[in-house]
Amino acid sequence: MKSLAINTTLNDRISAFAKAGQLLSSFLQPDSNHESSNSWNQRIEESLQQAERKNSWFTRENLIHAITQWSQALLPENLEQWTNGYDLKKVNGKRVAIITAGNIPLVGFHDVLSVIISGHHAIIKNSSNDDVLIPLILDMASTYKEDLVSSYSFVKGQLPEYDAVIATGSNNTSRYFEYYFKGKPHIIRKNRNSIAVITGKETLEDMEALSEDVFRYFGLGCRSVSHLKVPRDYNFDLFFNGMYKQRNLIKFEKYTNNYDYNKAVYLMSEFDLLDNEFLLIKEENKSFSSPIASLGYSYYDNLKQVAEEISQKAESLQCVVINDVDREKLAPNFKDLAAPQFVNFGQTQCPTLNDYADGVDTISFLLTLS
Repeated sequence: MKSLAINTTLNDRISAFAKAGQLLSSFLQPDSNHESSNSWNQRIEESLQQAERKNSWFTRENLIHAITQWSQALLPENLEQWTNGYDLKKVNGKRVAIITAGNIPLVGFHDVLSVIISGHHAIIKNSSNDDVLIPLILDMASTYKEDLVSSYSFVKGQLPEYDAVIATGSNNTSRYFEYYFKGKPHIIRKNRNSIAVITGKETLEDMEALSEDVFRYFGLGCRSVSHLKVPRDYNFDLFFNGMYKQRNLIKFEKYTNNYDYNKAVYLMSEFDLLDNEFLLIKEENKSFSSPIASLGYSYYDNLKQVAEEISQKAESLQCVVINDVDREKLAPNFKDLAAPQFVNFGQTQCPTLNDYADGVDTISFLLTLS
């Protein structure tokens, strides 16, 4: 693989993305004394409106949540702490093709950032469902450090020459990706789900926080909780009381259409349902996935049993939501097995730079390219 000339240093790249994060923060907390911020504020606002028009699942609230998370992730101290864990000074730049998903806003940006920050060139093939915000953030960073433009390019059709691939898709498309990219170093991501382990000791505040894990981005993300593990004979009253915080979702037409459709399907199939008029839950022992506006649940008798099931299905899991006390009880059951990413209630959609999708360290992969 032939090396590329990347015209920026690691410090340049950190500074550029930190500037982009600062501009996002300025938009979220406007300061009328800075004309440059004001001009970017207008650009950001226009981009958010465009993103929402192109993909109606990208509501204003969800878009703001996404850029808020990235404004925090791109703080200089966070970028420095993240990159300090790797030797990025002697990277020989390669062309890394990135095929992004489009299920939630900016879902592919971590891959883009990883490729660029590590000193490679990102060939970005954006999903048509999310092709506004990644170019926006790269423009912000490049305005601060013009040489950064040598570190990325966009493509819509067939990929040009490339040295490695990071591709995200469904279980079906992943088979195509595995075949098509088999001759190149690659990371291929498939469908994953997240679950919550309920013990019955939770508070109403825990359940309200869990409602964020369930409903943020309408449950469309791989970090969205789609299944509950509950003790046998669990009383769901407190759970539904917590979910009530998100009751206004039923006012969103696309969500309501999915709720009505799935309810009709379940009733015609004579499934036993629990229903609070905007969320359906049904017993499901075979799969952790669930349609929009619904959750599956399954019973357990002890946490060791939960740990065994999580270990068996680890490749289909992104996050496991559980409180700290019960996490300490659950973790020893994994012993030499790879533990999943444990997350506190309400935190699945607040990943840090070190929270890699599918547990695959993207930077370590990029460092193997030579």
